[in-house]
Parts: sequence; C-alpha cells; structure tokens
Amino acid sequence: MSDARGTRSPDYPISAPEPLEPPAEWARLRQRCPVAPVTFPSGDPAVLLTRYEDVKAALTDPRLSREGLARPDAARITAGEAEGIFSSPMAKALNDEGHGRWRRMVGRWFTAKRMAALKPRMEEMADLLVDGMVAHGAPADLVGMLAFPLPVYVICTMLGVPESDRDRFKAWSDTFLNMTTYTREETEAAHRDFAAYMSDLVARKREAPGDDLLSRLMDGADTEGRPMSEAGLVATGQALLLAGHETTAGFISMMTAHLLAERGRWERLSADPSLIRPAVEEVLRYDPNGSGFGMLRYAHEDIELSGGRVERGTTVVCSMAAAHRDERAWDDPDVLDIGRSPNPHLAFGAGPHSCLGQPLARTELQAVLGVLLRRLPGLRLAVDVGELRRQEGMLTTPLRELPVAW
Repeated sequence: MSDARGTRSPDYPISAPEPLEPPAEWARLRQRCPVAPVTFPSGDPAVLLTRYEDVKAALTDPRLSREGLARPDAARITAGEAEGIFSSPMAKALNDEGHGRWRRMVGRWFTAKRMAALKPRMEEMADLLVDGMVAHGAPADLVGMLAFPLPVYVICTMLGVPESDRDRFKAWSDTFLNMTTYTREETEAAHRDFAAYMSDLVARKREAPGDDLLSRLMDGADTEGRPMSEAGLVATGQALLLAGHETTAGFISMMTAHLLAERGRWERLSADPSLIRPAVEEVLRYDPNGSGFGMLRYAHEDIELSGGRVERGTTVVCSMAAAHRDERAWDDPDVLDIGRSPNPHLAFGAGPHSCLGQPLARTELQAVLGVLLRRLPGLRLAVDVGELRRQEGMLTTPLRELPVAW
C-alpha cells in the first residue's frame, strides 16, 4: 500500500526487538497516526487501529464485520496465493450457519460455571505434566512439557478427540496460522485433510455418541428446532480444536515468562495466591504477543473514529495489544501490576464476536498458574529474557521455547 507520494506503508505485523516488549512504533502511531495505513505480507493494504477507544469501538460496531473478510475485495493476509484462514472452507461453513445462531448453540457449553467444574481435571493434568518436568530435570522447556500439552488435553477431552492425534493438529494449525511459509497447494491440502479427519470423527460419533461437546451438538437444536448442519459440525470441531490449543498454549508460556521476568512478581504471587485471578487478567492486558496479529474487520460503510476515518471496503486490524498500552485508557500502562483492578482489557475481543472460549482460557490459565506456584515456588527462567525467541511469521506469536529451572 502506498500513499499519494508513492511511499509504501509500513509492513504489518510490526516487529519488536525484544520478545516480551511491544514495538516502539505503537506509541508513535497512537500519538500521531492512530488509524494507520499498513501492508500485509500478501502485499494488500489495510489500516491499523492502536488506540483503546478506537479498537473497542471497531470491535463492537456492526458496520465492521468479520464475515466481510470473506469478500473478494477484503485484504488477504498471507503471502503468495495461499488461502487465508478467514476465507477458508472452515470459515465459510461457520458463516453459513449464521453467527448468532452458531454462537448460541455452542456457547452454552462454554459458560464460566461449566469451566469451573472442569478446573479440578485441568489441575490434575497440570500436576502430571509438572511431574514429568521434575523427572526430566532442569532446565526444562515449559512450552513443550506443559504449555502445549495441557490445552491439547483439555480441548480434546471436551470435544471427544483422541489426544494421540495432537501432532497432526499441530501441523495443521501451523499451516493455517503461518503467513509466509506455505503455498496455496499446501494450505488447501491441509484444509482438506483436517476437514476429512473431522468429518470421519463426526460420522463415528453419530454411530456411537459420547459425553462430549460434538456428540451433544449433534442432538442439539436452535430455538427453531433446527440442528447444526454436517458442514457446520465439522467446521465447529476444527475451529474449537485450533483455537482451544494454539492460543491458550501461547498464553500459558507468555504468562509464565512475564511473571518470571521480574522476580518480585512471582514472589508476590507465591505469598498471596488470591492474586492469581487478577494476575492472569493483567498479563492478558500487558502481553504484547497474546492477541497476536489482532482481530480483523471489514468496513461495510465509511466510519469516523476518534483517531480518523475508515473508508468503506477497508480491512481493519484492531490491535488489542497496542490499545492495552494506551495511556489515555490506563494508568501506568507499561507497568505489569498483578493487582490491577478494574481491568477492562480487550484480549478476548469485545462485542458479538468476542472469544467464545474465554471462560475456558481463563480457567486454564488460573489452574496452571496455581499448580506452578504450589509445586515449583522456586521456578525461574533458565536463560536471560533477551534470549527468548518468538515464532515469527504466525498470526499468533508464541514463544518457541521457555527454558526454566527451579
């Protein structure tokens, strides 16, 4: 994307020199260009929102939709000709179900009450994984030994999916979320393979239903008595499996890294476990990587925001992470205060498309943090913070590994 002088707009996502620090460019954009033209890896133009007020408004404005991202004039994210996640067959199948209808049918299984009932099982599994870390000995990679396998176990249990297939899920997830590496043929093959896998699983559950979410959705119906379509069930299984392990795994590792980066944070939590809940919320706000690429919207009309104008047909990036450092909305936004309250962060979005699984993610984060504090009160980073590395080129930006000792 170029301006009137032919100057190319900055590439997005914007890189940061340190793994746990935000890009310095965010502060300049919030001050001088809060509705900023940017260029995706595909070369397509978009605009980036960095102010809290604008991001929240965009996420809740019906004139800016997620469904519009499937339009042919919406910006493509990925380089080359690879099909993006928002225009994939999975996304199209979910759109065909009708967002409000789909959300009502699935959302009943993701209530805070249901997630609280699952918390003891999460803690039990976290304990077993910590046993494995201890048996392995220090240093241990918290990503591979805890942060990734725990969410996989939880979401596989909820959906009734064999956990033994987790390496396949990881490969498909990496393909869908990577912006630069895979060709169109490779991406389409991954979509076909994942859909075929989930379609076979749905067929087997029809023959022998279990006590899991997919089995219950087969028997469920909306308020008009219509069941979810076959394509909708397959896409739902795909979407929940992807979202239920990839993002939460990233949150667990980043949360632990931030809390260990300054020893006083971990020691304060160890002394007062009642701070676990607000600490989780604060890390969700503070982490510059947790919301990854940001949430995308398509503008169906011209829209005036406090920071500027968004024209019809524009693809908009709502950077929640940048908004969380907005000094207009937060006191000392660059300080991680584990006792911060209130904390109206936007890590899970806002409005009708806010993350359906946020009660699950919150419960998992609280469970794993409680287990780590109880089992490994002396936990510490085994490398300098500056040596940590993120997975670049992904829609999410998790840590590659998190070496820890105790």
